[in-house]
Amino acid sequence: MTNKKEINAGIIIIGNEVLSGRTKDINTSSIALWLNPLGIHVKEVRVIPDDQNIIIDTVNIFRKKFNYVFTTGGIGPTHDDITAESIAKTFNAEYGFHKEAFSILESYYKPGEFTEGRQKMAKMPTNASLILNPSSGAPGFYIENVFCLPGVPSILKSMLGGLNNILVGGDPVLSKTLNLRTVESEIAKSLTEVQNKNNEVEIGSYPFFRAGKLGVSIVLRSTSQKKIDLCNEQILEFVKIKNIEILRDN
Repeated sequence: MTNKKEINAGIIIIGNEVLSGRTKDINTSSIALWLNPLGIHVKEVRVIPDDQNIIIDTVNIFRKKFNYVFTTGGIGPTHDDITAESIAKTFNAEYGFHKEAFSILESYYKPGEFTEGRQKMAKMPTNASLILNPSSGAPGFYIENVFCLPGVPSILKSMLGGLNNILVGGDPVLSKTLNLRTVESEIAKSLTEVQNKNNEVEIGSYPFFRAGKLGVSIVLRSTSQKKIDLCNEQILEFVKIKNIEILRDN
């Protein structure tokens, strides 16, 4: 048994395009799935507009509330990419060309291609540490516990691994999924009873429709495999009594 304290994180999705519905957020899932094995639990996600005051206020709230904060979006070359400047103001840091970032981008592009717009991607808090970008060159950055990543999902995912040795996590979050051919109303009372007996296991109930029939996925999450297994046994007990079919994973 470990005595590590829980390490948590908050995610801030920045972009008018997400709020309008034009762009779907899949970065939250990528970040959360990456953090789970590191023992870092995502506790809150907010989607906010490209508004400097809102970015500053939200980052200030999150950086005091969580061990780690991840922002996505707003660090590109266009006029509405204002995250980097907003973060600089959040920390009262100088905003300008980051020497190392500028050098990386200058080397990445061919002569004549490092335009003024692309140079903007090297502007950030000048005291920031860089998050290297193996996909498109333009680095992200971090100050203290705030990590700023691009909004493009494929690029963001390629950059996460570079932070594995920087973050300090707690106990990894483990999970087990049980797929049942039933409806939530049939198992709600029994599931509540199991949850009340297992406070250190998070039990999620998620309906699905598959092969023309309804079903429910029960997801157990905890830092203790022993507690997950005990909880799973209790669920299997009432599943057997109710004669509910257990579905195999596809």
